[in-house]
Amino acid sequence: MAPYFLRNLVPRREKTNNAGIIPALKGLTWVQWAQFWSGWLAWTCDALDFFSVSLTVGLVATQFDKSTTDITSAITLTLLFRSAGAVIFGTLSDRFGRKWPLVFNLLICCVLELGTGFVKTYSEFLAVRSLFGIAMGGIWGLSSSNALENLPVELRGLASGILQQGYACGYLIACVVNLTIVARHGWRSLFYFGACISFLAAVVRVCVPESEVFAKAKELERARGATTTAKTKVFIHETKQMLKLHWKLCIYAVLLMTGFNFLSHGSQDLYPTYLEVTKGFTSHDATIATIIGNCGAIVGGGFAGWGSQYIGRRLMIIICVLLVGAFIPLWILPSSFSALAAGAFCVQFGVQGAWGVIPIQLAEMSPPAFRATFPGVSYQLGNMVSSASAQIEATAGSHIRTTLTKNGQTSNVADYATVQGILIGVVAAYVVIVTILGPENHSSHFEKHKTAFEEGGGQDDADMEDGDVQRPASIREVEDEKAFSA
Repeated sequence: MAPYFLRNLVPRREKTNNAGIIPALKGLTWVQWAQFWSGWLAWTCDALDFFSVSLTVGLVATQFDKSTTDITSAITLTLLFRSAGAVIFGTLSDRFGRKWPLVFNLLICCVLELGTGFVKTYSEFLAVRSLFGIAMGGIWGLSSSNALENLPVELRGLASGILQQGYACGYLIACVVNLTIVARHGWRSLFYFGACISFLAAVVRVCVPESEVFAKAKELERARGATTTAKTKVFIHETKQMLKLHWKLCIYAVLLMTGFNFLSHGSQDLYPTYLEVTKGFTSHDATIATIIGNCGAIVGGGFAGWGSQYIGRRLMIIICVLLVGAFIPLWILPSSFSALAAGAFCVQFGVQGAWGVIPIQLAEMSPPAFRATFPGVSYQLGNMVSSASAQIEATAGSHIRTTLTKNGQTSNVADYATVQGILIGVVAAYVVIVTILGPENHSSHFEKHKTAFEEGGGQDDADMEDGDVQRPASIREVEDEKAFSA
């Protein structure tokens, strides 16, 4: 008989709770829509600013009279400090609720993005980008929990895919602004633009109500006379209990997210440089190819998130990563713009398709009371480990060389095609193995669980008492209730 982790690749689901995507979408309230899109907008802002540095490396290097390597150090520092932000803001969210920690987080991002546009020296630039890493680290965990926990179970796969591709949308917006506004007004204008969008996202979240799960839990605690100090003590105690029970799961999640972040950054961070240096593209054509690749990412994320609702989270991830491996030749072998752009579309379809399942996979895998802290910290620790992916590729490119003939002149250049092909292939194999060996709690009703500031919240079976909270009903349950009333 096959091992359990193989037999469980297609998990059992509650068939009675699945009436289809369209009826479920029709059953959503405006509050549920608003909570989801406010989370999506926050994550889009995160990506917009992160890639603002990647797209303006040359301009910033010229501004401060530094090398490209010096400016990319800011990217590494941002990634390294994101783990601290995930711990700080994830803890605040699981302790105090989803709304105000996310608002506060977005306002800090706004201030630091604005500050990036006003820096005068290279040292100031590094300092501001390091601080921004802390603020940026909190966004993903907060936006993910904010967007998913109030939706019916049968929509969470699709919502996960759409939510995660806020990252690709942010990259797209940054590319468009870079091609238009930055060309006229300089690199600082991109950060001013990002600051405005972050402020808008904060205002939107202020206007959207708190998550129903936390609102009900706070009402219950007030009725019981619990003080803020008492709830904080309970939160600390339950955090310790969770770590005792799930330390192995914490390690597994970091290993999984390390592979995913290497897959993402390894295929994105140096992609424009790869096209310009190894293939001889202009900066404009490289940006257009990047935009096409991000279109594939958006399509792949939505499709894979939707598919994971039916065939399972892990199996969908594995299929997408295998697609990445299949399209590596199209990614690295051609020389024409059309073929390489097609390769970018297909590879990013697979990479971000697999990523589209991650928000809901981590949310369902997480200790239920810590579904902001656990996914956020796991993701950002994986990011920290993979933060040197661009430097690894750049170093390898300095040793693995090829020739490029352009305008009748032949030159010796870094062979980023071979470097990225090897890196992505090895990482894809690693992700498949780690995913197969991991757990899956498909269609988990984590919203029924006690919050982290309630006694027993650190236990896996600490569901709220009946009547304490109204979980987001499945559309089948809504239809049955309507029929019974009629």
